[in-house]
Amino acid sequence: MSSFAHAADTPPTLPKPADIKAVRLFTDPIFTEGVVFDREGNGYLSHGATIGRFTLDGKHEIWATTGGANGHKILADGTHLVCDLKHLAVLHLSKDGKILGNAAAEFEGKPLLGPNDLTIDFPHGGFYFTDPEGSDATHLIGAVYYVDAFDGTGKLHRVDYGLAYPNGIVLTPDGRKLFVDESMTNRVYVYDVVAPGKVANRRVLADLPKADRAKGQFNNLPDGMCLDAAGNLYVAHFGMGRVEVLNPDGKLIASHETGNMGTSNVAFGGPEMNQLFTTGAVGEYGKSPGALSRLDLGVRGLSLLPK
Repeated sequence: MSSFAHAADTPPTLPKPADIKAVRLFTDPIFTEGVVFDREGNGYLSHGATIGRFTLDGKHEIWATTGGANGHKILADGTHLVCDLKHLAVLHLSKDGKILGNAAAEFEGKPLLGPNDLTIDFPHGGFYFTDPEGSDATHLIGAVYYVDAFDGTGKLHRVDYGLAYPNGIVLTPDGRKLFVDESMTNRVYVYDVVAPGKVANRRVLADLPKADRAKGQFNNLPDGMCLDAAGNLYVAHFGMGRVEVLNPDGKLIASHETGNMGTSNVAFGGPEMNQLFTTGAVGEYGKSPGALSRLDLGVRGLSLLPK
């Protein structure tokens, strides 16, 4: 039996979007990204050259300096993997924020474009990541990779290529489905995973809503993603000020305002794992401060840490 519950097997009780109000924990002079939580409940988020650590009451401090931090995940041993644009690599960091080395930095002897986000394949000891920099609708050079070891000794396998800015990426806990959103087409893809690092049958899971300028929305670029315990997918929608919620069949079942028009990433956290935290910019990117906000959904999120 799969360890990943389908919505048809475990129907979630979803809150009405009108009942959910975003709570802003703090603002930051720099655009925020890559929110994640460790086993002790500490939160981390990327902002420019640094990674901050925060508590649920909004207190925050600088935890590490990498140069260009973005997507971020924590491993079973408490070390960290961070996508970093300055290094054009996925970095491996210690528990206290020291750079241990590269977990991925090149493919077939050539540097990566600029890793953006990642998802851990805990059962098989590897991870997937997106590599989109320089890609767009006319330069279809974005790629998805798999690395078969966390510690820098793993081999890179190219999972897919020819994408228009692949961005957020999520693997289901049973390892059978891989979700990747493509920012420049405003859609989410799903793949069947046939073996670690090997996929088949890429198809469109969903085309997302488009920006409404009358509502102050300035773009429609899907960004970071996460899952709840019932298998619903939460997509940070940059320029829309929203998190879009898709069921496992790709149907849009909710759309929550985040308080950050430039919403960049999402992660479940809190004592009961039922609060959704969002990063991004209050308004337009580069013209407004970054922020961290919280949505008290009451829906249990999927833990990113193995037991």
